[in-house]
Formats: sequence, C-alpha cells, structure tokens
Amino acid sequence: MATRLSITDLLPLANSSVKIPRLGFGVYQSTSKVCVNSCLTALKAGYRHIDSAQYYTNEKEVGEAVRQSGLKRSEVFITTKILSPGGSVEKSYQSCLESVMKIDGEDGYVDLILIHSASSGSKSRKEMWQALERLLEGVKVKGIGVSNWGIGHIEELKSFAKFYPPQVNQIELHPFHEQREVVDFCHKNNIIVEAYCPLVRNQKANDPTLNEIAKTHNKTVGHVLIRYCLQKDWVPLPKSDTPSRIVENANVYDFELSKEEMAKLNALDQGTRGAIVESVINTL
Repeated sequence: MATRLSITDLLPLANSSVKIPRLGFGVYQSTSKVCVNSCLTALKAGYRHIDSAQYYTNEKEVGEAVRQSGLKRSEVFITTKILSPGGSVEKSYQSCLESVMKIDGEDGYVDLILIHSASSGSKSRKEMWQALERLLEGVKVKGIGVSNWGIGHIEELKSFAKFYPPQVNQIELHPFHEQREVVDFCHKNNIIVEAYCPLVRNQKANDPTLNEIAKTHNKTVGHVLIRYCLQKDWVPLPKSDTPSRIVENANVYDFELSKEEMAKLNALDQGTRGAIVESVINTL
C-alpha cells in the first residue's frame, strides 16, 4: 500500500527548510480576471501552491488572488519562471525582481523561481542561474530551480554554481511521456520533479486503459492521471479555468491506484512520441 496522501502534504526542498505542497495549480494561458477567479477557486478548494511564469503574463493576477483570498502570504507557495536572459547577471536579476514585485509587492518574495527553458544556450543558462543564486542570497526568493532541463544541462551547473543541485526540475510528465532517465536522475539527486501537463490537455480522455481504471474506482480520467503523478512522487500542476473542474481535480485523496494499475499506466509510455509540449534533451 502507498503512503496515505493528503492535499496538505509537503515535500522538503533540498538544502533548505522550505517545503513545497505536493499538489500545485497551473495558470498557463489564464489571464486577467479569469486567472484571479481561478486561483481564488483553487485556494478555496484547498490548493496551496500556484505555478506562474513571466511567459504566462499573469504574475500580477496570481498575487492579487492570494491577497483577495484572505490567506496569509506564508500559507501559499508561489512559483514563477524567468523566460529569457537579460544580457547580464544584473539584468536577469532585475527581471526576476520585477516578477517578485508583480506578485508580492516591493517588500514581498516568491517561494520558487525557475529558469523556464534550457534552450537559450550555455552562456545564458549560466547568467540566469547566477541571477537566481543572487536572489537566493537575499530575501526575495526561498528556492531556485529549472524547467525543461535535461541531465546534461543540470550537470553543467557543477562547473560554476555556488548552489547545486537545483531544488526543482519542472518537466512534462504523464503516463504517455514519463521521461524516466531524467526523472531517475532528479530523484537520485534530491531534485523535486514537477509534472506539467499531467492531464495531457484532455487529449487522452478516451484512452481505454485510463477509462477502465477510472471506472474501477468510480473516478474520472483526470483523477487517475493526477493520482498517478502523486504516487510516482511527482508534483502535478493540473490547470483549469472551469471552477467545477478545479475543485474536482483536487478530489484525488479518497482512492489509491494498485500496483497492477500503476504497472498498466507505466506501460502506456510512448517515449518522446508521447510528448505534447517538450521532451528534455539529456545530452549537451
């Protein structure tokens, strides 16, 4: 039997006293009032982890939702991501500070900042990582990590990083795209693995295996996919702007996938063909 899970579960970030909620809420393509309302719905439903990014153009709305929620700032874990290098460590640092300001004001902070992509090249990765390290040395950020990084990109940090390893790697993960090599590397190196697109953007709603397992538990395909992530020790970031679905997506703590069901879901992996957004590249 798996360890009993709860929406209040936390995981420790390496080399830190900070803990991250095991269930997150994604806000990709959620802007303006829709984002505020979706975040408020999520927070009311018990989510305590919101994942934003500069690229999503909704950092300000995420911060506004937290303020409107009535929750203490310390009760909500907020992530954002730097999209691209500024051209110097100082400029990338300032870019991150602007994100912090949008989310939590001049005297505020964010819980986690990630480098959104590895695609900008070695020099740019170094620049952005050093900017994140500078933020970590101050009081503006509590954790730093990466997104869409392969093993080679992470190991490259060893040549210059003062803070290693990154505390988080956020990648596309679901039964059809498991990226096992990089996931195993992250788990062995105490790097939290976050799963974006855990619901496969509803592209697998008719998959027979998913539906068979969902029917067994009187649950939805979405429930099965999120529960699968949790039992794989991934941090899923389901996204929705439909209030009822936001609430439903968190309703995954009253059932458990058996070893046999987990094995069936593992067998759905299609390697790089299963990606709907991006496969990481594990070599430089």
